[in-house]
Amino acid sequence: MCDRRTATALLVAGTMFMEMLDATVITTALPAIARDFGAAAVHLSVGVSAYLVALTIFIPVSGWAADRFGARRIFMLAISIFTLASILCAASHNLGQFTLARILQGIGGAMMVPVGRLVVLRDMPKQRMVHAIAIHTWPALVAPLLGPVLGGWIATHWSWHWIFLLNLPLGLIALVASWRLIPTLENHPMAFDTWGFILSGSGFGMFMAGIEACSRNDVSSQLSMMLLIAGILLLAVTTYYLRHCQNPLFNLDPLQIATFRISVIGGSVFRIAIASAPFLLPLMFQLEFSFSAVKAGTLLLWLFAGNLCMKTFTTWILNRYGFKKVLLVNGLLVSAGFAAMAMFTKATPEWLMTVVLFISGMNRSMHFTAINTLGFADVPNAKMRDANTLQAILVQMNIGTGIAVGALALAIAAMIHGSSSSVATAADFRVALWFICGLSMLAMIDFLTLPKDAGGTLLSRKTPV
Repeated sequence: MCDRRTATALLVAGTMFMEMLDATVITTALPAIARDFGAAAVHLSVGVSAYLVALTIFIPVSGWAADRFGARRIFMLAISIFTLASILCAASHNLGQFTLARILQGIGGAMMVPVGRLVVLRDMPKQRMVHAIAIHTWPALVAPLLGPVLGGWIATHWSWHWIFLLNLPLGLIALVASWRLIPTLENHPMAFDTWGFILSGSGFGMFMAGIEACSRNDVSSQLSMMLLIAGILLLAVTTYYLRHCQNPLFNLDPLQIATFRISVIGGSVFRIAIASAPFLLPLMFQLEFSFSAVKAGTLLLWLFAGNLCMKTFTTWILNRYGFKKVLLVNGLLVSAGFAAMAMFTKATPEWLMTVVLFISGMNRSMHFTAINTLGFADVPNAKMRDANTLQAILVQMNIGTGIAVGALALAIAAMIHGSSSSVATAADFRVALWFICGLSMLAMIDFLTLPKDAGGTLLSRKTPV
């Protein structure tokens, strides 16, 4: 039997999985949904974009809402909104209704995950932080891999409506568990920073919309760049405002903490590289190797298997070797995994692909846990809310950016070879994966500046395997 804190961490991880899965699960079901709505499948991508943008815009509000109204109350309200929005998605009869339901679902997800993680971070002793973060990393690693496969299977064998209706029993279970597990904490009434919300919401929303547009062929490059530039300018204004505002929506002070700052900057580069894999690999397997969608999805599940297998050893490895050594050595192994994938050909035995993907999954899991845990190593409890909000925003942006970077790398590779990314060749995928390999190695530069004892307050040398 696990104790209350571990059970709470598992509960939050489960809700995180629901939120991240819904970002990708409909991608392979879009044609089936489009047929029912009488719309073009390409227009249904607005359901993906609306969810991601709403998610990013409302994450900054989560920390304030948790302090103002109580973390348990907001967490349960967010689960209720997310579940209700899922039912509305399934009940939609046209694209307009579906898009509005997805926006509401994104708002629920934006409040659900950061608030749940904040509860765990504030309640968990430093010595058990590695274990808690290890539990929290599996949704980010697994959901992008399972989503497209699960969505396609449900749409083919059942009905696309079940993609959303399955959230109903899961949401009800999460509500009951939240009521029993999450303690009632004191509220801290404070004024709402309206300008901070408008500026950050506009900046994050436009930036994410631009990133999403860059990864799609049905949006002009001019519009994509306009959205990106507008988002970056607004984020610059937001940064200035938050630094000079007396009671900001969220504080940027955690960035002054070296371990948090390094985990954010180097960690963002790494997460962007990792997020490109679920985009590039299925395309390569299907377009170049002529694998079926089911076979391509099954191969990617070996990444998932590696992720799960590594969870047993993560805490022991970090306690034995420390954060800096693990991040540097494991970072090389992650880059080597991308290099190995770049050398896949039609003649590569399937068992060898499976081994490479399984080991890569283990290394990805180790790196995610180390980065995410190190970020909170030296953050005092008073700044935990702001650190949690900042990391939640950046993780969401990293996932979207990873898909766009993967698409951009493939487009550049196609240009080099004088072809088009719509008819990418094996050589194009090889160059794109080598680029991602270099990007993952770039992330290690930041980790070189870590002191040898970085994150030492979280480690216990006596922890057994």
